[in-house]
Amino acid sequence: MSDNQFTMFTTPWCGYCHRLKSQLDREGITFDIVDIEQQPDAAFTVEQANGGNQTVPTLLFTDGSTLTNPSVAQIKEKLATLS
Repeated sequence: MSDNQFTMFTTPWCGYCHRLKSQLDREGITFDIVDIEQQPDAAFTVEQANGGNQTVPTLLFTDGSTLTNPSVAQIKEKLATLS
């Protein structure tokens, strides 16, 4: 397990995922990435967080909470509550 505070569940074809990754990289926020097409167990995690839908990007935080398609501001707010 890494020291990152969240995991981003994504797919290779998700434009929202690519955009959010770029924004987080620019902000210097580190995170883990899981491709739900490569890891079926991860797809189940995403479905649980989104009422049965495989909606990405879904972020899973170390406290067990999730955010779906969040803004960088929402992520920063959440990270502040974790530290």
